[in-house]
Amino acid sequence: MKITFHGAARTVTGSKHLVHINNGKKILLDCGMFQGMGPETLELNSTWGFDPLEVDHVILSHAHIDHTGLLPKLVKDGFRGKIFCTPATASLTKLLLVDSAHIQEMDVEYVNRRRERENRPPISPLYTEEDAVKVFSLFETVPYNESYKIEKGIEVMFTDCGHILGSSAVNLLIHEDGDIKRLTFSGDIGRYNDMILRAPAVFPQADHIIMESTYGNRLHEVATIASDKLLKHIQETCIDRQGKMVIPAFSLGRTQEILFLLNRLSLENRLPEIDYYVDSPLSVKVTELIRKYPDYFNEDVQKLLKQDDDVFSFPGLKFIETVEDSKRLNDDRVPCVIISASGMAEAGRVKHHIANNIASSRNTILMTGYCEPNSLGGRLKQYPHEVKIFGELFPVRAEIAEISSLSAHGDYQDMLHWLSCQDADKVKKIFLVHGEYDVQTEFREKLLIKGFKEVDIPARHQSIDAD
Repeated sequence: MKITFHGAARTVTGSKHLVHINNGKKILLDCGMFQGMGPETLELNSTWGFDPLEVDHVILSHAHIDHTGLLPKLVKDGFRGKIFCTPATASLTKLLLVDSAHIQEMDVEYVNRRRERENRPPISPLYTEEDAVKVFSLFETVPYNESYKIEKGIEVMFTDCGHILGSSAVNLLIHEDGDIKRLTFSGDIGRYNDMILRAPAVFPQADHIIMESTYGNRLHEVATIASDKLLKHIQETCIDRQGKMVIPAFSLGRTQEILFLLNRLSLENRLPEIDYYVDSPLSVKVTELIRKYPDYFNEDVQKLLKQDDDVFSFPGLKFIETVEDSKRLNDDRVPCVIISASGMAEAGRVKHHIANNIASSRNTILMTGYCEPNSLGGRLKQYPHEVKIFGELFPVRAEIAEISSLSAHGDYQDMLHWLSCQDADKVKKIFLVHGEYDVQTEFREKLLIKGFKEVDIPARHQSIDAD
């Protein structure tokens, strides 16, 4: 068995790991889009490093676009196999892929108008909504904790990873050359004190583990601090300075966490009486879908649901659907909070809201999660004097703030906790993915101290013989 790491290798996005079995079969773990990688992003998403026609099966860890976003291109380029995942992941991925295609088409249209004025040739999206819909018929869903035979000699079992709704560790059992190989892919590991979801579950003993490492050198703040910090920024921005607060937030996971916090502040009678907008049609659809999976919530949220039947809503909350209503938000000078996708501020409506509000010192751009350094969110976190958005330079006069305790990724203690169900002597090798290289090297040392014998940090397109 050989594994080739085609994405999220010494970086955080574009998760794609190809497992080559000795009988010639190939299994692709995740098919993620690179995001926020600066000028090289398009090139990274346009080239595979493998032939999609030769992939037999795809297995998804969860629905985030950096783990699923290139599925339409994979199918467009020839893949015809099945895509295995949990039921919630299938439902969410369908929403996210259509939205990803729509955003690409809209952004390309916007950019091409400028390119036409500059007498430059137009560009095309990676895929269209029509391409995205063609993926849907390939999904094969498997519930948590059930062993499922993909084909002779290959079984998969999903265990809850607590990152987002439906997220899982992928546990493969491969019969090869008279032996049984046990390979686990962590996907993204959630937090053991998540405010909404269940904690990550134990998983079967593995021989090899492909493991994320996003926060391998960091400990998060206590999650309860987040509500007080959020309230402080609302007070200072919208009440004291009479400005607007723009919150870039992923439609899946982060938006619901922010709504949950605002709901709790409202229940405590601490939330200022201003307008709160969710400006993302996808966020509206995702929130509606998440409401249908209350069994995935942790015990505290289950108890809260007995008193409050909608933990993602509160007085003053408004959902924006149309482009026209979104544009009207930029013309309205009344103080408000705007929650909009995407989380890295690299695409979607939030990019326009930032462009329209970044030049005023009354306003705040509040970052709530990890951003690739080259993404718009990543560049704003460096507190620049000016920033380029849609090819134009804007002065940065708005306050750039951050709440780090909202991350859906576990810190290094969470990741070590996740590994604690494993006998380190039986794990032949751990492959660290989905992390910046300097962070991975620090986390590698922590794993070696814990008794894991071999810890590799593969580079992009590197193949490693797992035998």
